[in-house]
Amino acid sequence: MYKLWLFLHILGALTFFYTHGMAGLVAFRLRSERDPGRIRALLESYSTSRMMGLLYGSLLLLLVAGVIAGFAGHWWSSGWIWISLVMLVAIVAAMYMIATRYYGQVRKSIGTEYMQGSRTIPAEPPASPEEIDSLLKRSPAILIFIIGYGGMAVILFLMIFKPF
Repeated sequence: MYKLWLFLHILGALTFFYTHGMAGLVAFRLRSERDPGRIRALLESYSTSRMMGLLYGSLLLLLVAGVIAGFAGHWWSSGWIWISLVMLVAIVAAMYMIATRYYGQVRKSIGTEYMQGSRTIPAEPPASPEEIDSLLKRSPAILIFIIGYGGMAVILFLMIFKPF
């Protein structure tokens, strides 16, 4: 059973990275885009309910299958699995907080509806081109990339080499 759960864990990770890759590409593309219509199109290209369902569903599969594989493989007495689990939760939380706040501001600035906490706020008049430019120049895309990619590289190292 261990190999089945390991397979599902890896499948969840691959699906998560596949679905989340579009958001990463958009984050880097927005750094140089200034046309509000194109910004809107880029943001809408990955934020459909179907895509978000697949994204969070695959993250759930990754997590649940990983926990079960941990029990099936008798890994819970090892430090590497605990460090990996804590890191995954921290990576997801950090990326969510940084990205949600920033891209909510971008959506608001171009005059589309945006989220404030768990509420959807109706569109407001767009900001000036100078304000949009200033906001896009402060993109956290590189920070988000370092947190996500770097953190997952450390988790992958821990899973393969099991140093603790």
